[in-house]
Amino acid sequence: MGRPRIALIGRFAEHTSATRYAGVVSARALLESLWLAGADPVTLLAASDGMDWASRLRGFDGVLLCGGADIDPALYGETEVHPEVYDVDALQDEADLLFAAYCFEHGVPTLAVCRGLHVVNVLRGGTLVQHMDDHHRHVVHDVLIERGPAGIEAGPITASCYHHQCIDRLGSGLEVVGRAEDGTVEAVTIDSAGWAFGVQWHPEDTAREDPRQLGVFRALVDASR
Repeated sequence: MGRPRIALIGRFAEHTSATRYAGVVSARALLESLWLAGADPVTLLAASDGMDWASRLRGFDGVLLCGGADIDPALYGETEVHPEVYDVDALQDEADLLFAAYCFEHGVPTLAVCRGLHVVNVLRGGTLVQHMDDHHRHVVHDVLIERGPAGIEAGPITASCYHHQCIDRLGSGLEVVGRAEDGTVEAVTIDSAGWAFGVQWHPEDTAREDPRQLGVFRALVDASR
């Protein structure tokens, strides 16, 4: 059986060492984790005239909503912006939100990671903590998974985190199934026409060494076959 094709929206980067221009990038660790899990990942461009996801996702079997910069707080009803909010990009936000909405409506298997989870929560009417008092950048801690969708084992899991925001008010159709010891929401199931799951941490950081982290990606791949 061939590798399922998994689509990701690339992240805008002002500087890359390999190009003369600003770049559109996907984290190498993320792509390699998907490859190790049996997928063929493909990075897509966020384009103002490219929001026809029905057309652009033809030939793809699943999607990953990946990490990145912060979402515009205005999109979840905030009138003031914390000074730690960074690299907000209106085109990136619009593309991610429409991409996620299409996938949930049409049953495209979807895994949301870090910012991707925030996108889902905002899409469903939830809010975010703009800057955590005790942020989780460069933090490794245990997460207790109470239950997960097919392929995600319940029980404690050691998670590598890099985030300064987190879910505040939970959006509709999301159910918390995993938290850190400090109560931070770390895993949710997502009401969707297909398989959908979201994690706050970065499973790609340790997927090469930790079979349970690789299993998060394998669950997406299995659902996409």
